[in-house]
Amino acid sequence: MLALLREYGIAVRDCSNYRGMEDGSWFRAAVRLEEDHQRLADALRGILHPSVPVPPRPRSRRPALMLQGTSSDAGKSILAAAFCRILRQDGYDVAPFKAQNMSLNSGVTALGEEMGRAQIVQAQAARIDPEALMNPVLLKPHSETGSQVIVLGKPVGHMQAREYFRYKAGLWQTVRDAYDTLADRHEVMVLEGAGSPGEVNLKQHDIVNMRMAAHAQASVLLVGDIDRGGVYASLLGTWMTLEQQERSLLAGWLVNKFRGDASFLEPAHAYVQQATGIPVLGVIPWLRDINIPDEDMAGFPWSQAADTTPPPPGILDIAVVMPRHVSNFTDMTPLAAEPDVRLRAVRRAEDWGQPHVVLLPGTKSVAADLAALRADGLAELICRHAARDGWLLGICGGLQMLGRAILDPLGLESAAPSVPGLGLMDLESTFAADKTLVSVRRAATPLPVMTGGYEIHHGHTSHGPSALPLFVREGQGAPEERICGYVSGRRWATYLHGLFDDDAFRRAWLDHVRQDVGLKPQGRQLVRCDLEASLDRLADVVRQNVDMKAIYKRLGL
Repeated sequence: MLALLREYGIAVRDCSNYRGMEDGSWFRAAVRLEEDHQRLADALRGILHPSVPVPPRPRSRRPALMLQGTSSDAGKSILAAAFCRILRQDGYDVAPFKAQNMSLNSGVTALGEEMGRAQIVQAQAARIDPEALMNPVLLKPHSETGSQVIVLGKPVGHMQAREYFRYKAGLWQTVRDAYDTLADRHEVMVLEGAGSPGEVNLKQHDIVNMRMAAHAQASVLLVGDIDRGGVYASLLGTWMTLEQQERSLLAGWLVNKFRGDASFLEPAHAYVQQATGIPVLGVIPWLRDINIPDEDMAGFPWSQAADTTPPPPGILDIAVVMPRHVSNFTDMTPLAAEPDVRLRAVRRAEDWGQPHVVLLPGTKSVAADLAALRADGLAELICRHAARDGWLLGICGGLQMLGRAILDPLGLESAAPSVPGLGLMDLESTFAADKTLVSVRRAATPLPVMTGGYEIHHGHTSHGPSALPLFVREGQGAPEERICGYVSGRRWATYLHGLFDDDAFRRAWLDHVRQDVGLKPQGRQLVRCDLEASLDRLADVVRQNVDMKAIYKRLGL
């Protein structure tokens, strides 16, 4: 017992004052979490079997700040990026981490690893290179109950929910190892949770919220979205679902997306602190035009409501046809920032209007989403637009839909070995077991500017004589192997995600289209998608509205 206390820092109760245990051979150790069980087991092994090497002390922990939310889209991802940038500005070597992410918005690292786009942005906020360790588990939904599972940047298969929950039990060690590796290399960690820690039905399978916070010994900030209403009930309700040990990890509440005078909230803050003992550490205002890629589609105003009215004079109208499993929707975000563009989501035939350009984005379920577009009447409208020689742009899954056929000999997405495409381009795509994950630094285009981005797709595309190479990656290998896009007149298709992030290419493409449809080209850059400047602005706003002194004190910094 003394060895447990002195050598391993584990307090044990002597039970000799209990009736029947007076001989002093009985003691009690109360442990709750898996990590504590493991620590006790290692200590006992070291005492009882000293020949087996066991570290005498648990590994030291880095200061860790964790953003959890009362719900999805509470603002966790953006705020995690803000704290990464603030800590970096203050001289700390900081790294982001999210144990498990469910998102169709992903990116590719320089090493060809797939991870959540939000963590890539957070890494940029920390001014470090993104790597899959920062998001060891990524789920990409392809149906109501099924997802592709990405582990440490590589796909391991498609799983239904029940299958994944069984598989998930073995991922906890992978998640811990990923976190510990990163924590060993950096001074401070900024973690992000998923959904809400108050989802009591999911707690036994948790690897991303309070279980992760306990492993990291993180100080947790719980974020609530006041714009939805009921934020204080959400904060208190979440707190009520937490066990005492979990509550001890809470450092404070953050009220996010507020519009108005924050002084009016002070009575509510006093009430919450009195009820829980935990202070409100910040009220973050609604951030307008921040231009930082978010994890949730709900964060993009252009995607929420259809507008079929004619655009104002001189405005290019771009309709984004939204598949049910749309992926990498941040591809369109830079277009929404352009003042001479009206970007709007089209989910129903009645939302169509009279667009100058129809954009068909990527999807995780190409065959199923194409069938849905046909059933909803949107496929027919796309074909009518093409028949009038209107502008079309397909990205990734959109490229595959525009072709003659989609072949699936392995049954990766569909029971049918072949599905007819829209037949608008001389392309044929075949799904393959291997996933293409390529970071593209530079690619040649038909315009007098280059662009870049990344590729994430199952399948290979062959082209006929009427579909000419459109984008060609720089690098080694034959030109045919480096093709990442095709063109047939006003019909463009590419596997390249993030191509509009490049200011010069985006403006050149917009002016090219504007001139072709009879609108005056701008001839100059109207906006710049400067993520660095946006992150600095975000950090300034959060720093001004959050008690950083209290947070740093809690972290021991």
